[in-house]
Amino acid sequence: MFSMDDLRAVVDFYIESKIEMKIRWQQFAILFVFIFVTITLVSTVQETYSQSIFNAPIELRSVEECSSDQSLSENPDSSKLCESTFEEKKSPLPTISPQGSPISPNLNLTGKQRFLAAVSDSLPIVPLPNSLDYILLKSYGSAFVNRQPGIKLPKKVIFNNDKETKSFQATLTKGVVKGTRNCTLQKPAAEALSQARSQVRIPLKSGYTNSDCMRSYAITNRFWRKYAHSNTLDLVRQGKEKRILGIVAPPGSSQHLWGLAIDLRVSNQAQVKALNDNGWYRTVENDKPHWTYVGYPKAKLEELGFQPKVIKGVTYWLTPL
Repeated sequence: MFSMDDLRAVVDFYIESKIEMKIRWQQFAILFVFIFVTITLVSTVQETYSQSIFNAPIELRSVEECSSDQSLSENPDSSKLCESTFEEKKSPLPTISPQGSPISPNLNLTGKQRFLAAVSDSLPIVPLPNSLDYILLKSYGSAFVNRQPGIKLPKKVIFNNDKETKSFQATLTKGVVKGTRNCTLQKPAAEALSQARSQVRIPLKSGYTNSDCMRSYAITNRFWRKYAHSNTLDLVRQGKEKRILGIVAPPGSSQHLWGLAIDLRVSNQAQVKALNDNGWYRTVENDKPHWTYVGYPKAKLEELGFQPKVIKGVTYWLTPL
């Protein structure tokens, strides 16, 4: 039998245990609140810092900051701008309007005939109507009329593989667009774009030079797989699919492979004028960021049969095919 002392001991032990447990729960609650508040403060500070960096004037971002971020070269779809604008603080380069070339189109011909006559100077074999090459020439053939000194054009509309692409690119005289992190184009195109950017700030679309500027065959192939499916090219060849050509070019047919195209973030008429004055135009219907170095003033484009088309307030200079 338990005595009264034993009972009191049990009761005292029970009470002490309850009190100890309550104290521990209170300590746990205090620790939890402390951790929660700490995490919240850290997150707030990080968010504030990130916003301050994001909203800072673009002149405050340096090439070194971009170069140190390895994720930039691994993610070409990122919207982060990764380019230096220090060059823009210098005195603007003198504007050198595109001079065109010795091409003197016969104005008695139709626009289509004038364009094909100009293209035939570059392409040994002009594609037959309704062929895949002809469809691609219609969408991406604007650069084939470019006769600026130093410009080299491919002898075919579409490269078959990476080897052909590399072989052509190895023959090009390349240049880097001023104020960018190795944005490479054909040298006359890079110089013309640098001149436009010296007049007004014109950022690259994503800031990643391997996707915005000259591209490899592998990158164009990856972009095609991203937006197209297994039978898309057959539908393009049959003339049943046209929309995709304003989103992504089939592998081997992109103007980016030639070093004569670039993707830009253009949002005002001052930027458009600077680009047009230096021979750059939107030439791929519905591909708003895409700009092609044609190397002519507008009057010359019209002589060659190009047709301006306004879509949602954006002017595209399209081939007349």
